[in-house]
Amino acid sequence: MSYDLVVIGAGPGGYVCAIRAAQLGLRTAVVEKEATFGGTCLNVGCIPSKALLYASHKFSEVSHDLAPLGIVVDAPRLDLAAMMKHKADTVAANVNGVAFLFKKNKIDSYRGLGRIAGAGRVEVAGDDGVTQTLETKAIVIATGSAVAPLRDASGVEIIVDEKVVVSSTGALSLEKAPQHLAIVGGGVIGLEMGSVWSRLGAKVTVIEYLDRILPGFDLEIATRFQKVLEKQGFVFRLSKKVTGVTRAGDGAIVAFSAVDDTAPETINADAVLIATGRIPYTQGLGLEAAGVALERGRIVIDAHFATTVPGIYAIGDVVRGPMLAHKAEDEGIAVAEILAGQAGHVNYGVIPGVVYTEPEVASLGLTEEEAKSKGLDIAIGKFPFSANGRARSMRQTDGFVKIIADAVSDRVLGVHILGAGAGELIAEAAVLMEFSGSAEDLARICHAHPTLSESVREAALGVAKRSIHI
Repeated sequence: MSYDLVVIGAGPGGYVCAIRAAQLGLRTAVVEKEATFGGTCLNVGCIPSKALLYASHKFSEVSHDLAPLGIVVDAPRLDLAAMMKHKADTVAANVNGVAFLFKKNKIDSYRGLGRIAGAGRVEVAGDDGVTQTLETKAIVIATGSAVAPLRDASGVEIIVDEKVVVSSTGALSLEKAPQHLAIVGGGVIGLEMGSVWSRLGAKVTVIEYLDRILPGFDLEIATRFQKVLEKQGFVFRLSKKVTGVTRAGDGAIVAFSAVDDTAPETINADAVLIATGRIPYTQGLGLEAAGVALERGRIVIDAHFATTVPGIYAIGDVVRGPMLAHKAEDEGIAVAEILAGQAGHVNYGVIPGVVYTEPEVASLGLTEEEAKSKGLDIAIGKFPFSANGRARSMRQTDGFVKIIADAVSDRVLGVHILGAGAGELIAEAAVLMEFSGSAEDLARICHAHPTLSESVREAALGVAKRSIHI
C-alpha cells in the first residue's frame, strides 16, 4: 500500500497530524501498537486523570465545603468502583472519538509495531505475526514517551508492579484508597495523583530531590502552592533522595536520605507512586539503522521537524521541548501543513502548562527567575484572588495572578496563575502573548463583572502600579 504520509503513533500529536494531513488532501495512514487510539494522554494520562481529579474534587467538596454555603448533607460514602467507571467511560468516549475521526477523514489505520525500514518504508508487525510494508512519501514519528525508571542506591531499577509500587498508570487504577501514599517526585503528575487520593482519604507524603516542588514553574507560585497543599494535608520532604523501595507485606518501605547521602530515613506506605518524569519512546523503531540521529534520547530535528534522514520527521515527546499533549498537537498540525506545501509553525514561547489540582496552577512564557537570568529589565504585576468578588462568592480565594512584562516596552513576557480555573484563565494570556501584546493592552480590555478573569486584568494594571482593588 502506498501513501503520501504514514504516522507512527496515534497519540495527540500523531492523530492530530494525520487528521490535518488528510484535510489537506494527503493520503494518510496511522500505525498504532496499542489496542486503542489516543496514546498515553487519552488512555492512561491526561483524560483519565482529569476524570478522577474532577470526581474526587466533588467528593471532597461534598465532604467539607458545602456547609458554609448553607447546604447540609450527610457524610458522603465513596463508591470507588463507580468513580472508576466514570473514568473508564470518559476514556472510551475519547478514544472512540478518535476512531470516528479517522473514519470520517478516510485515514487508514494499522495495528502493530511500526518500524522504519528506510526512507519511504514502514514495516508493521501485527499481533497475528504477519508483517506488512507500507510505502510512503513521508514518515512522521509520533511515538510519545514512557515512564522514567527510578534506581535504588546501588543503581538497580526499582520494580514497578502497578499494585503497590505504581507508575502514573497504576495510580489511576488502585483498588482502594491507600491509608498512606508515598510519592517520589514533586512534579505535575505526582501532585495531581496525590490530590486525587488525598481527597479520597489517603495521607500523602511527597519526596522530592530538589528543594522545591514543580520544577520549571515560577518559584513564587510554586512556593505558595506548596503551602496550599500542606493545608490540604500533604507532607513534603524536599531535598531528599530515594535510595530504595522494598515490598513489605501488603505495602512497601521507602528509604531516602538527604541529597548528600546523610540522614537516612524510612517511611511505610500502602502504595508508592514513582513520578520521576517521562522519557522519549524510541525503542524498536529502527532509528539507528535508518540513520536517524538522536541526542540525549530525543530525535534530532530541524526547524521544520525534519530528522537527519530526508522524508522522516518527528514531533511530540520524542523531540525537544516540553512533554505536553497540546505542544504535540500543534507540532502535528504544523508538520502536516509543511508537507502539504504550507507554512506550518509553532510558537514555543506561548505554550501553557497546567496543574489540574484544586486550586489549579497555570504557567505561560518566562518565569521571574528565567527573565532575570536573561538579564531582562522587568516589571511585575500581581493580584490576589482574595480581593476578587467572584472568588469570594465561590469561597475560592487561594492564590494570585502574576504578570511579568518588559519594563521598557511593556510587552508581556510571562503569566502565572495559582487559583480556581487557572487552566482556563491562562488562555486569555496566550492570545495576548501570541500577538505580542502589552500589559497596557490587557489592562484596557473591559472584563465582565464579577468574574475571576478580572484578576488577570487587575494584575495587568499592577504592572504599572495602578491596580484598583488592592
